[in-house]
Amino acid sequence: MDRGVIRFYDFSPPESGFLEDVLTGLARSPKELPAKYFYDAQGSALFDAICDLPEYYLTRAELHLMERHGTDIAAFIGPAAELVEFGSGSGRKTRILIEAARPLLYSPVDIARAQLESASREVAGLFPWLNIAAICADFARPLTLPEWKGLATRRRVIYFPGSTIGNFTREETAAFLQAVRRLAGTGGAAVIGVDLKKDPALLHAAYNDAQGVTARFNLNILAHINRRLGSDFHLQGFRHVAFYDEAQGRIEMHLRSVRRQEVSVAQRRFAFAEGELMRTEISCKYAAEEFQALARQAGLRPARVWFDDDRLFSVHGLVAE
Repeated sequence: MDRGVIRFYDFSPPESGFLEDVLTGLARSPKELPAKYFYDAQGSALFDAICDLPEYYLTRAELHLMERHGTDIAAFIGPAAELVEFGSGSGRKTRILIEAARPLLYSPVDIARAQLESASREVAGLFPWLNIAAICADFARPLTLPEWKGLATRRRVIYFPGSTIGNFTREETAAFLQAVRRLAGTGGAAVIGVDLKKDPALLHAAYNDAQGVTARFNLNILAHINRRLGSDFHLQGFRHVAFYDEAQGRIEMHLRSVRRQEVSVAQRRFAFAEGELMRTEISCKYAAEEFQALARQAGLRPARVWFDDDRLFSVHGLVAE
């Protein structure tokens, strides 16, 4: 069999986009920071550690689901597909799917360049027959995929594992699903992981682990901003806070200022009151029917849904109409 080829494409937003996002978030009331900036090299390593924590059920549940239903999901994807993965991360779940579905082209899209390159090379080593178009880009922004001539792919399938879609508000999710439908094209498909509503105590524990790894992950966003923008966030001046808002059906993660303080970013100063919360992430949880309703409104027809044995997590197979 012919060996696959790996190509890297850098469509990452300019540094000015990072700065603009941070300044815009700090100017809001209440303040917030974009969750996508968790994932520098240190943040990605901390998130990998979170996935192995006993409290963090999500990764175990999704891995179990993929191991149990991977062949069925691959059949839904179909032969000779182009598999486009948003937020490729370490790729453990993806490897199960690639082995089962054997796509002609795998296109991981991730904003974290170093992790994208490393993970893509690992996948290429495991599947030497696989063609890989590794794309450094922000998948939450409009995206045009590079053309790979000479590959007779039959269908484009957008794969969005984990619970990352929960990081969008419901309004943002509706717009994002419309973008997924356009990118997949008529007759294309999407395979999307969605965390389910469950006991709030289980959710609280997952985002407030006893070892404090999630707290370090949360605080690292400030260290990332300091490194990239030369800002002067003092990490010891903030504490990790995470709670489940049952009315909105979502986890909210914040950093709480432990004292009155000022922070300088690009020669602009931002004041924090003692006890002030700055939101860094939301993670929306859905009933399966709720998510399917959002998909239908975006032009994606729910075709299949798979659950782990404990029904903690779901993966949805959607067809672009």
